[in-house]
Amino acid sequence: MTNLIEITENKHNVIIDIRYASSNNFTGAPVYKRAACYLNNEAEIALKKAIKIAADKNLKIKIFDAFRPLEIQKALWNHTPDPNFLSNPETGSCPHCRGVAVDLTLLDKNGNELDMGTEFDTFSPLSHHGNNEVPPDAQKTRELLKKIMTEAGWDFYKNEWWHYQLFDCRKYPLFTDKDAGTGMV
Repeated sequence: MTNLIEITENKHNVIIDIRYASSNNFTGAPVYKRAACYLNNEAEIALKKAIKIAADKNLKIKIFDAFRPLEIQKALWNHTPDPNFLSNPETGSCPHCRGVAVDLTLLDKNGNELDMGTEFDTFSPLSHHGNNEVPPDAQKTRELLKKIMTEAGWDFYKNEWWHYQLFDCRKYPLFTDKDAGTGMV
């Protein structure tokens, strides 16, 4: 087993909605055998910081994805080989496969998702940070999410408002499901 830590709703005070364990994702079918959320220990520490910063603003974090086994990255890439929104698993660049990336959004005090202008995993330029074609309120909530996450030590990916990763992510090892012992595949 790796040093991956399971992120849970009770332990971390987040909402978990692992989209790749359902058909509510860009493939239209479940790709994980079970819904589970893992991060490496450094990413968990940064996530806890983000959770605290969000809570101080009366907000909560909702997680769509975190650790993604290498086999799943290959399946996603084979389904939609779009380097603007997915890492090619052959290049070894996927921070999700290292347990150092998280896909998320913000919830208000009533548990409603804040408007980000697009849904999670909308593979379109509308999902890019700084896109002025989304409504002004959505631009503000994207900036708020980015401020929370960067203050907590995360780097952002310019093409996806929902994706954050640790800096220098290639220094962390890639994991298959078997390596990680997560039973997601």
